[in-house]
Amino acid sequence: MKVRELREHAKELGFTPQEQVRWLAPKELARTAIKVVLAGVFAGYSDKRELQEVFPADLLKAPLAEHDARGIWIDYVADLGDGFDATSSVACTLAKEELAVEGPGSALLRLSRGSLLVLGGDEVYPAASATEYEDRMTGPYRSALPLADDQPLMVALPGNHDWYDGLTAFLRMFTQQRPIGAWQTRQTRSYFCVQLPKGWWLVGLDSQLGSYFDDPQLRYFEKHLSVNLKGGDGVIVCSAKPTWVESGGHDANAFNALHWFDRNYIRSRVGPNGKRTSTNASVRLWLTGDMHHYARYAERLPSDPPDAEDLPPDPRRRQMVTCGLGGAFLAATHGLPAALPLPPRESRLRDKDDPPLEFARAQKTYPDIDTSRRLARGIVSPWSRYWLPRRNTGFVKLAAALHVGLYLLTSFLFALAVGMLRPVDAVRKHGAHDDFWGFAGVCLIVASALIALGFLGRLVLRRRAAPPSGPAVAALSQAAVALAALAVTVTIPFPRSWDGWVVLLLCLAIAAVLGAVVGSGVFALWVFFTRGGEVAKWQMSGQSIEDHKGFLRLHVAPDGNLMLYPLVLERICRDWDLADGPDGRTRPVPAEMLAVRLIEDPVVISRGAWTP
Repeated sequence: MKVRELREHAKELGFTPQEQVRWLAPKELARTAIKVVLAGVFAGYSDKRELQEVFPADLLKAPLAEHDARGIWIDYVADLGDGFDATSSVACTLAKEELAVEGPGSALLRLSRGSLLVLGGDEVYPAASATEYEDRMTGPYRSALPLADDQPLMVALPGNHDWYDGLTAFLRMFTQQRPIGAWQTRQTRSYFCVQLPKGWWLVGLDSQLGSYFDDPQLRYFEKHLSVNLKGGDGVIVCSAKPTWVESGGHDANAFNALHWFDRNYIRSRVGPNGKRTSTNASVRLWLTGDMHHYARYAERLPSDPPDAEDLPPDPRRRQMVTCGLGGAFLAATHGLPAALPLPPRESRLRDKDDPPLEFARAQKTYPDIDTSRRLARGIVSPWSRYWLPRRNTGFVKLAAALHVGLYLLTSFLFALAVGMLRPVDAVRKHGAHDDFWGFAGVCLIVASALIALGFLGRLVLRRRAAPPSGPAVAALSQAAVALAALAVTVTIPFPRSWDGWVVLLLCLAIAAVLGAVVGSGVFALWVFFTRGGEVAKWQMSGQSIEDHKGFLRLHVAPDGNLMLYPLVLERICRDWDLADGPDGRTRPVPAEMLAVRLIEDPVVISRGAWTP
């Protein structure tokens, strides 16, 4: 059965399965905008991390870490609480005791379920609340693994969508030691430190919408991490955003906070005498979500050729991995920078590595670069199932309503231009199409004058002349569609016997249809040709592609090396059966086979860093 049918069984399931979020729907656009504004305004005044200091917070230890001769398995998933089909497909795959995947040389790899599950941020969409968590995340995960003998540990890191309510629902969901199915939550704050076997540590940092680290959090890591690090220890750091990618793009200071934490709390610590000493430990792997794709950056070693595009495997390399494939819409990869100097020389950070560490993007991304470009074109292709008007019916209705309003405005201005008071009379006037072209010419002259004034203003201010801003282009393109709708109506020979109200209603209907189809299509073109910024991200979020989901499976091997397995489900499950759960509740189970494969060959990471 489909999601809409599952919703009829919400009482037996204990939650209400949800459809994928349509990010360009008017309701979601308005709600998300309000949440973002409120979070930005009040985050500094209602920072619940400062209050978390009253909660006890101990060092967490991985389950069975000291007794499992095969090492420990860890699962990492981020950006997960969206539509039921995608979220539950990933959850059910995570819950399997073992996954068999084809490895290098067609060898069959058997990957055990993680005894530790790390949720890397954005556990719910579009905004945090108790109901949204239950329907979009905890309900599907509880159903996927209702019972397990090993009771794996679950730790969670908040992302920006978890922060939109000031972290209230997140703290209630993940810091009160309540189980989610067989997964056990043990953390008491929005950050965590887990001691792993073989000299490994797992750290989850909460930077509160990317701003800073609070004092209670720093004291926590000083007490449980810094003082316990030993020479040669390896650290896995989880953050809510891939700030290393942002630092290679529009914000040179984005990585400063993480780099500062690395230098002051992992690579060094303050000793009893108040002097800072080296720990001889290092971050070996940075993990994050937020961007809904898979991309890996590997550290360049001095022995690498300076122009090498694809670095050969070497366990000594630090790795930076983004994997946000847990359930939300698929994101593009073709705009990722090929190389990252971290932190960049132009960053304002006072104490930083000089020269900066160099990281190069691995050739294998998901989706790959060519596929990413092809998928991005789907938003403007009427033949694609993800064409913006087809995928976002709410936006189409908004565009139709907008162009009804624009038609009333343009027809009134047109009537004034031809010396009439009633727009309907101007539209019906014999020869009105000749008058229209004169009116359109005037509009073109006005628009050109505004653009010229924009250029002139920038020149007067001694700035480089630039084309109109993105919003200005979007507004002008919709104005052109409105003029086209007016042009269509003035060329229609309406019978003189028809009442004016009938003509007006027909004209508004024509404007609504053209606005819905052409207006939203033109908007899709504007989104597609925008480069950089939030609008460029709409190329993929506007499509809400549900397939192509995945997660990371990590293995701390008995020899101390860390193995990284990036896994993907090309196609999610869309057909579900109902089964009896051990807790007496009904639970949905996949009626289709869920096939998983490796995105790239396993990545080996040694615990110790490269030394000259």
